[in-house]
Amino acid sequence: MYAVLACATFLAYLPALRGGMLWDDSSHVTRPDLQSLHGLWRIWFSLGATQQYYPLLHSAFWVEHAIWGDAVLGYHLVNIALHAIAACLVVRIVRRLGFPGAWVAGLIFALHPLSVESVAWISEQKSVLSGVFYLAAALLYLDFDESRRPSRYLGALGLFVLALASKTVTATLPAALLVMFWWRRGRIDWKHDVRPLLPWFILGAGAGLFTAWVEKTYVGAGGADFALTPIDRWLLAGRVICFYALKVIWPANLAFFYERWDVDPSQWWQYLFPVAALALTFGLWRLARRHRGPLAAFLFFAGTLFPVLGFFNVYPFRYSYVADHFAYLASLGILVPVSWALATGIPRIMPGKGSGLWVPAMAAALLAILTWRQSATYHDAETLYRATLEANPKAWLAHNNLGNILIDLPGRRAEAVAHLRTALELKPDFWEAHLSLGNALLQTPGRMNDAIAEYETAVRLAPDSERTHTNLGNALLEGGRIEDAVAQLEAALRIDPNNAEAHNDLGNAFMRIPGRLSDAVAEYRAALRAHPEFAEAHNNLGRALAADGHLPEAIAEFQAAIRIRPDYWSAHSNLGIALSQVPDRLPDAIAEYQTALRIRPDSATVHNNLGFALSQMSGRLAEAIAEYRQAVRLDPNFADARYNLAAALLKTPGGEAEALAEFENVQQLRPSAQVRQTIERLRGARESR
Repeated sequence: MYAVLACATFLAYLPALRGGMLWDDSSHVTRPDLQSLHGLWRIWFSLGATQQYYPLLHSAFWVEHAIWGDAVLGYHLVNIALHAIAACLVVRIVRRLGFPGAWVAGLIFALHPLSVESVAWISEQKSVLSGVFYLAAALLYLDFDESRRPSRYLGALGLFVLALASKTVTATLPAALLVMFWWRRGRIDWKHDVRPLLPWFILGAGAGLFTAWVEKTYVGAGGADFALTPIDRWLLAGRVICFYALKVIWPANLAFFYERWDVDPSQWWQYLFPVAALALTFGLWRLARRHRGPLAAFLFFAGTLFPVLGFFNVYPFRYSYVADHFAYLASLGILVPVSWALATGIPRIMPGKGSGLWVPAMAAALLAILTWRQSATYHDAETLYRATLEANPKAWLAHNNLGNILIDLPGRRAEAVAHLRTALELKPDFWEAHLSLGNALLQTPGRMNDAIAEYETAVRLAPDSERTHTNLGNALLEGGRIEDAVAQLEAALRIDPNNAEAHNDLGNAFMRIPGRLSDAVAEYRAALRAHPEFAEAHNNLGRALAADGHLPEAIAEFQAAIRIRPDYWSAHSNLGIALSQVPDRLPDAIAEYQTALRIRPDSATVHNNLGFALSQMSGRLAEAIAEYRQAVRLDPNFADARYNLAAALLKTPGGEAEALAEFENVQQLRPSAQVRQTIERLRGARESR
C-alpha cells in the first residue's frame, strides 16, 4: 500500500516535474558563491548568507546542486518524494493513535491540492523536508510515550531539531503532542507528559524567536507594511483560521498570491472571524465532556498555524497574510478527522459491499485531478502569474513579477509596462515596481528621463535600499551624468559595503572619468573580494588593467571570467584584443575572436577585430576583407569597420574604386582631414589614368 500511495502522489504531481525556476527559487537553489565547502560552512555559520536561516534546508540544496546542478527535474523529484514520505508517515501516526481510516488520511493528505504550493515550488522544499522530520519525530515520540525507552526519546528529539533546522514553523510539535495525549487520556500529567517535553518547548520557542528576529533583521519583515496593533493581530488571527479551514474543506480558487486584506478595527464585520473562532472553541470545549476528538483536532489545526496567524511578522505578510504552504501541516487537523468520518460514516450511511472503499477512492481521485490541474500552473513563471491574476486580479506583486518577465521577451515590453503600471495603481508606494518600470523604460528609445524619474521615486520611497541607488546610478551613467551616477553608487555602497554589483558599477563609472583608472581598478578588485566568481568584474578588471598597460594581469582576468562563464563572448573578445598585442600570440587572438563569434555571431565589433587580426597575418587578407564586410552588413554606420575595409581593399588588385567608395562613406560618418586627403589622393590617381 505504501508503494500505491507513493505512485498516486507521483502521478498527481506529474505536471510539476516539467516546472521551471519560479520567483525566489534562485535564492534557494545554491548560489555560485555558496557551492564550495566554504559555502557550506557559510550556510551554517554566516547569517545572511542564505535568504532565511534554515541551515539544514540549504545544506540539502547544496548536496542536490552538487549532484545535478541547476537542472530543475531533480529538485522536483525530491519535493515529490518528500511529500510521499510525509503521507506515509501520516498513515503510520494515525494507525499508532488508533484512528480508523489511516490509509484514507494518508491518501487525502498526499493528493490534497492545498499542498501543491509546498510540493511544486522548489523553494518550498523547506515545508516538505521539515514536514518529514516533524512527522517522524512525532511518530517516534509516540513510541517513546508507550515504551519510555531513552533511545526513542533522543531519536525523536534529534528529528525535532532537524525539523527546526529546516523550517521553524515546526516549533509547534511539542504542543501538538500534548494535544494528542490529552485526546487519548483525557488529562495531561506533569511528570509523564509535560516534563519530558520541556526541552522541546525551549528549543522550539528559541528557534521561533530567532527566526522572527532574522525575518525582521535580514529578510525585511519590518516597516509600515507590518505596523499592526494588538487588536489588528487578533482580528487577523481569527480571519486566517477561518480562511485556511475553508481552503482545506473546499480547495477552490487557490492562488500563489492571495489578496492582502485591509485589517480595520472600525469595520464591525471583521470581528465576526475571531468571534466565530472563539465560539467554535467554546462549543467544542463543551462537547469535549463526551467527545474530545473535535476539540483536539481544532487545537492541532489552530495551534500548528500559530506562527503564521499574525502575532509574529513574516516577510510574506507584505503582500498577503495567507499562503497555501503555511497550512501544509496544519491541514492534518481537518483531513484526519474527515478521513475518520469517511472510513466509519460512509458504511453506515450507505450500507453495501465496498462503500467504505469506493467513496474514499472517488474523493481521492477528485483531489488528484484538482492537484494535477493546480500543479500545471507551476510550469513556468509566466503561467503561474497569469493563473494567479485570474484568481486574484488585485495581486500587485503578480503584476510586477509578470511585468519583469515580459520586459525581457521580444515584443512584449508594452505589455510589461502595462502590468507594472497596474501594480503601481494597486500599490502606489511599491518601490520595487518603480524600479521595474524604470528598467522597462530604460530599454525604450527616448524614455531615458522617464526611467530616471521612476528610479528617483524608488529612491525616495526606499532610501535605505542599495538597489534603488544602484539602479538610479546606472541609469545616470547611461545618460552621461557620470558625477551624479558616482554619488548614487557610493550611496549604495554606504548601505551595503560588500555589494559586488555596486562596486562593479562604480568601477564602470570611474572608467569614464579621466584620471580615475586606478579607482576603477580598486572598485573591480573590491567587487571580486565580495564575490570572487563574479565574471563581469573579472572582465571589467581586465579591461582596466589592459588600459593601464598591464597586459599579463589583464589576460589572467579575462581567462578567469571565461573559466567562470565559458559562453561569455565579451570576455573572449577582450582576451583576443589583449592577446593581439602580445608578440607571437596573434593566432591565439584569432581563436578567441572566432569563439566569441560562435557565441555572438551578430557582433559587428568582433567581426571588425577579427578582420584586423587576420589582416596582420600573411596570406589572410581575403578572410580579413570578408570579416570587415560582415561587420558593415551588421552595422552600416560602423566607421572603423568601413575604414579598415577600405584600407584592406587598397591592398588588393583592382580594389581602388571600392576602397574610394568606402572612404567616402567613412568621411560622411566621421569626417577627418586624413580621410579627406586619402579621398583626394585616390580621386587624383583615377583622373591621372
